[in-house]
Amino acid sequence: MKIIGLTGGIASGKSYVSEILKSKGIPVIDADAISREIVNKGSEALKEIESEFGKEILNEDGTLNRKKLGCIVFSDKNKLETLNRIMHPKIIKEISERVEKIKSEGFKLCFIDAALLIETGLYRITDIVILVYVDRQTQVERLIKRDNISLIEAEKRIESQMSFKEKMKYSHYIIDNNGSREYTKQQICKIIEEIISMED
Repeated sequence: MKIIGLTGGIASGKSYVSEILKSKGIPVIDADAISREIVNKGSEALKEIESEFGKEILNEDGTLNRKKLGCIVFSDKNKLETLNRIMHPKIIKEISERVEKIKSEGFKLCFIDAALLIETGLYRITDIVILVYVDRQTQVERLIKRDNISLIEAEKRIESQMSFKEKMKYSHYIIDNNGSREYTKQQICKIIEEIISMED
């Protein structure tokens, strides 16, 4: 089974590419969804986060206030590193377990959708890395609209991640997501065909 990493900056359009893959019956492991699952109320990860950042990052019902936590960590590099130390090992462990399960089910391809695929070292378990690229202006506009945040907040979040230029060094394929959805779909379909045609 070929393991393919799908990455890109925040608000680059990875989710749309994942939708295309899923519609073709290709399994996609969503790192962001896993990161939400492992901080459910009462989880070990949430207890560790509360211990580090205090009760103010919790909602009244004891669940994580992701927006409040985001404001804290994207304004302080050290706090972001602390959060990553708590989260990343747990996310990687869960992803690795899901990869093995998918492999045991006989699939030929498995995608890992992860914004921090390279930063966390997760790319090392993949055979191929695909980067979804958008220009900076498009990225900022999409992020502001998607998360309902200010321009300053959007810039902070983008700056907290590895640049597209750096990510390109690790990538085997680059999808240009500045154009229409149809153009993006054509690119991913062509890449899938190429990967499937490769010898195991």
